[in-house]
Amino acid sequence: MAKIYAEITPEVQRFIEGQSLFFVATAPLDPAGHVNLSPKGQDCFRVCGSRRVAYLDLTGSGNECAAHLTENGRITFMFCAFSGAPRILRLYGTGRVVLPETADWAAMRGSFPALPGARQIIVAEIDRVQTSCGMGVPLMGYVVQRENLNAWAEAKGETGLIAYREEKNHRSIDGLDAPLS
Repeated sequence: MAKIYAEITPEVQRFIEGQSLFFVATAPLDPAGHVNLSPKGQDCFRVCGSRRVAYLDLTGSGNECAAHLTENGRITFMFCAFSGAPRILRLYGTGRVVLPETADWAAMRGSFPALPGARQIIVAEIDRVQTSCGMGVPLMGYVVQRENLNAWAEAKGETGLIAYREEKNHRSIDGLDAPLS
């Protein structure tokens, strides 16, 4: 039932663009380390080419993805059809962290919505595109993006976000360094 594509096709890109939620997974090299799996929304995922994707990463409770990518680069994205025909899409690749003080940030930031708390852009070179049936995924209706994270980031302000990132986002739960701007 799985289908493997050589790249992100226009049809696969349309599927991605139709999803309001995606998941990102990374893991440290240490087998005793924790696999991280995070849901993401806020219209922050972009297909940048047939083998490149990126998402705007917002300040949150941890920074596992950045720590894992800095250590080993491995990343997987998953999209699920919660409405319409059943489908699951996974993108496998190698990622990197783009921080605000870099030229890549300046070139890419305009592709994403202006959201408070933006801390980095995750860019991934995709080497495997795979769909599967998704027949076990429930049908669910989309209501609206939550505004809690945006309100929290706005209340913190830029100075508060910098202090929060230094305290909460500098190291992974397994002790790996995570890049901060």
